Amino acid sequence: MTIINKPQWLNNAVFYQIFPDRFANGDLSNDPQGVFPWGSQPDREHFWGGDLRGIIQNLDYLQELGINALYLNPIFKAGTNHRYDTFDYYEIDPVLGTKSDFKQLVEESHHRGIRIILDGVFNHCGLGFSPFLDLVEKGDASPYRDWFFVDRFPVTTSPLSYQTCGGAEYLPKLNTANQVVQDFFLDVAEYWIREFNIDGWRLDVPWKADFDFWKRFRTRVKQVRPDAYIVGEIWRDSLTWLDGTTCDGTMNYPLREYLLDYCVHDHMDAEDFTYFLTRLLDDLGENRGGQLNLIGSHDTARVLELAAGDRRKIKLISGLQMLLPGVPMVYYGDEVGLRGANDPDCRRCMPWEPETWDQELYAHYKKMIQIRRQHTWLSHAEVKVEKVLNGYLALWLQSGAERMLVIANSRGAVRDQTIVLDGVVANSLVELISEKHYNIDGNLKLDWIEERSLLVFKV
Repeated sequence: MTIINKPQWLNNAVFYQIFPDRFANGDLSNDPQGVFPWGSQPDREHFWGGDLRGIIQNLDYLQELGINALYLNPIFKAGTNHRYDTFDYYEIDPVLGTKSDFKQLVEESHHRGIRIILDGVFNHCGLGFSPFLDLVEKGDASPYRDWFFVDRFPVTTSPLSYQTCGGAEYLPKLNTANQVVQDFFLDVAEYWIREFNIDGWRLDVPWKADFDFWKRFRTRVKQVRPDAYIVGEIWRDSLTWLDGTTCDGTMNYPLREYLLDYCVHDHMDAEDFTYFLTRLLDDLGENRGGQLNLIGSHDTARVLELAAGDRRKIKLISGLQMLLPGVPMVYYGDEVGLRGANDPDCRRCMPWEPETWDQELYAHYKKMIQIRRQHTWLSHAEVKVEKVLNGYLALWLQSGAERMLVIANSRGAVRDQTIVLDGVVANSLVELISEKHYNIDGNLKLDWIEERSLLVFKV
């Protein structure tokens, strides 16, 4: 296996994903006409007014939470609230703000030690993309004829006469095997790094684009910024993308599935979960540290919704997410108890009234992020299974001389468990979440392990 030379700053990174239209409205003057009231039920068509100034105004909130990296859903000029239908890859969407606003966002984020990566939507574009408009106007005579996949002329949306992403007529598919198209997007990627000092790219549906394009993409991006993070949206087997020629890591949806099945859905007991977990980590090998570990995103139902509001399940799954190897990412609002079913419901507005927050959940997220950032070696830790019993498991996380004992229980309460602590001479251990002291005598004896609970010991 090729070991990827991933950015070292990932070892200490905790990401936060922001869907810009729903995070915060910091500038009412750029709201689109007919903006919907903040907090009302989301749909696919309308806008709620979130913008770049709203993010700037809440950087202190993110810093206080412990966040030090942001992934922004698309911000370029487009026609929809999600902006995966890009019209202009060199312009900020006016309803989000200006290039000056974005430069300020990057500068103020960097001043706080917060990195920023952007969403790269290079497999398809929107109907307002100038090469596509030229194609519609000039047909087969357009110089952009080979930028797209046209089945017949004239170019029409009904009946559909060109190939698209996912059958959506407003997302014309780009011919990324065309070197001219590749060169265009390589210039785009370089522009936002050079001119605005962004820290990397999240690649949208990379498996649908030409694989050799991504090889050129990595080469160009790393020439401009060697420590840029390139992470691909891959839902299944990621190993093809972890050969050192394309991505530094992928969005770790397989881990999300295992965590949900163990912590939330009760589809896996501890034995099944640890089997799939260790198999996944073995496959990833030393490249595990570049994986973006998420439990929710703009493409999935929110985790609190899946847990039917059971806070204990959320504390368990988010706690394990923060401890396991890889780079953890919080989906905006999860930390305060925001709910939502599948898209578009998972894209609700961020609530900014603290009295509406789940304060216990917020405190838990803040504590787990703190633990993660205090133990940067967790990003590339080895995982050893100590014990499994129904929903109860004990894991050792270790890297060199560093060791951590993680005890999780996803089912009913467990009594009278003993963990042998080889080489430990201390007479007590501190559980890192509760900060409670436990007496030990070479063994850790636990009389009672609560249902849906997590214990973490630095050994």
